[in-house]
Amino acid sequence: MAAVLEFRDVTVRRGQSVLVDGVDWVVEEDERWVILGPNGAGKTTIMQLASTQMHPTSGEVEVLGSQLGRVDVFELRPRIGLTSAALAERIPRSEQVRDVVVSASYGVLGRWREEYDDLDHDRAHELLVEIGIAHLGDRTFGTLSEGERKRVQIARALMVDPEVLLLDEPAAGLDLGGREDLVSTLSMLAYDPDSPATVLVSHHVEEIPPGFTHVMMLREGRVVAAGLIDDALNEANLSATFGMPLALSHEDGRWAARRKPRRARI
Repeated sequence: MAAVLEFRDVTVRRGQSVLVDGVDWVVEEDERWVILGPNGAGKTTIMQLASTQMHPTSGEVEVLGSQLGRVDVFELRPRIGLTSAALAERIPRSEQVRDVVVSASYGVLGRWREEYDDLDHDRAHELLVEIGIAHLGDRTFGTLSEGERKRVQIARALMVDPEVLLLDEPAAGLDLGGREDLVSTLSMLAYDPDSPATVLVSHHVEEIPPGFTHVMMLREGRVVAAGLIDDALNEANLSATFGMPLALSHEDGRWAARRKPRRARI
């Protein structure tokens, strides 16, 4: 399998702060990764590098076979599907859902004077059906619930048939029902062999969809553990990642974690 993302000894500094420190990481085209870690661990920085929004201070980042710094990133970005809170804020609230999705064909947010053919509209409709939100096509983005907006973003990200799909904290701000709907949608995509390589960022193991194959765990910009999810995601690594003793369980394809109770002093 070909690598869609490859980080070699990647470090990112901003002033005196080290956001990412010596990260080595490879994502192949048939893999589904989750990145776990507390606030400030470097997760969003990793996603900014992977989406070509940022260059490393040192080390090498290859995206879809091209090294950042030696390629026009505007040629790479149409091949990357991205969802993030920052992107959602730029979507006009008056835009119809079907237009939010179809406008990805031109890489724009908000329809203006672009012309789309029937293939574009058919593709957008198919994605809305696949994600389970075809009934929202005529609604405006601003009238949707947070969970519905997250699913619209996923449909938009898939519109261009990306070679890698990057999901930056897609479950943030969702209630229990919204989270479970989203996890179900992402699990469906994870099991689809035609889906692109996928990277999901989260703070919570409960948000890991069944079907995800690998995990990378970060703390203070460094990799605590990375590899197959059944090997790397364990109590020792999770506790080291979040800096506290954690109990981890896995049942029916879903993960759950809680702090281990403190022992009473005698």
